[in-house]
Amino acid sequence: LAPSGIRRASALSSKKSAALAPSMVASLPGETAKALPDYSEWKDLSQAPPFTLKDIQEAIPKHLWEKNAAKSMSYLIKDVLIVGTLLAVATVANNPLVWPLYWLAQGTMFWALFVVGHDCGHASFSNNKALNNVMGHITHSSIMVPYHGWRISHRTHHGNHGHVENDESWYPTTQANYEDLRDATDVLGRVGNWVRFSMLGNLLAYPLYLMNRSPGRLQGTHYDWGFTQEKHGPDALFKESEGGMIKTSTACLGAMVALLAGVGAKFGLGYLFNSYIMPYVVFVMWLDLVTYLHHTDNELPWYRDPEWTYLRGGLSTTDRDYGVLNKVHHDIGTHVVHHLFPQIPHYNLCEATEAVKPLMGPYYREPEKSGFLPFHLWGQMSKFVKECKYVKNEGSIVYYQNAEGKVTSSEEGAKKLYNEEERA
Repeated sequence: LAPSGIRRASALSSKKSAALAPSMVASLPGETAKALPDYSEWKDLSQAPPFTLKDIQEAIPKHLWEKNAAKSMSYLIKDVLIVGTLLAVATVANNPLVWPLYWLAQGTMFWALFVVGHDCGHASFSNNKALNNVMGHITHSSIMVPYHGWRISHRTHHGNHGHVENDESWYPTTQANYEDLRDATDVLGRVGNWVRFSMLGNLLAYPLYLMNRSPGRLQGTHYDWGFTQEKHGPDALFKESEGGMIKTSTACLGAMVALLAGVGAKFGLGYLFNSYIMPYVVFVMWLDLVTYLHHTDNELPWYRDPEWTYLRGGLSTTDRDYGVLNKVHHDIGTHVVHHLFPQIPHYNLCEATEAVKPLMGPYYREPEKSGFLPFHLWGQMSKFVKECKYVKNEGSIVYYQNAEGKVTSSEEGAKKLYNEEERA
């Protein structure tokens, strides 16, 4: 059962990994349990693990792969009802003390809607392709995300996760690109430097990414059905055959813009600002915060060929704990299993993660536990913004370095690859 939506990925697991892996997955009822790896002497987590992608797949109970359209729809209906209730309450109150609270709450719910549409894009919402696309367009267009444009680029991201050169989003900047942006004197270069290397810039990056992708990639927009590989080369986002889908999603966004313009004309720009624009900004910050933290950590390795494999790339993502908000935004914090098997519905990810932990051993990095609200994540992001500036221009296994060129990872792999002068 290969992960859905992968086009540019190479091998699913390395030959090293397959050679080391015994049968070590959970057995069905009535069968003898299979042995788990002995990790007592296992230190270097940048190396291929002693299990394969198939081993992880078989450790996940079969019922967790099942998609339930009615259950998925119930989550969407719940989110829509909350969005409508929040809007109604804030509109009736129309109070300067209420609106900021509304921005935070509604922006969080916009993020929840995005996650439901995210399931649609991975075809984990249901087994019905048409239903997935309709619900994906409704959820994503309502928050100004081009559904098919995002879905296709996100597919590339999943298929190349953890690869310095081929990943589509939240990949490390190389030292050369870092120095170019750091030393830039033109306006675009300075803006790029601010967006890529400041905390606030990272939290506002998503609309800019949709308009022009990320630094170091062929520049183009998610809204342009002409940005195809046939016209612009293999690094373009889309194929010619996907142009019609991009047109549909862009047209849906046009309809949403017209609707918002109508709201502004009827109720005033102040109401539009309070009811939609500010929640949208909060949503963008949520999206950027979550995706940044799942793909950025000074402790984790990144790969290039020939060391990169789909499995090792997926293991370079990490889970995060969002406290009470875990269920609000549909357990998106269970990110490792999701990245390896994006076809698993969000409501099964926690159980699937628990099922694979014994097999993965130290390759599953337990997230820092959150309090009721995940205030600790601001400290984590602040740390990573400082310590994760760039990676070396070459090397098939690399770790993030800070502005002084020091690697701050404490993992054994970093100690092997970087001498004492290169480590903090």
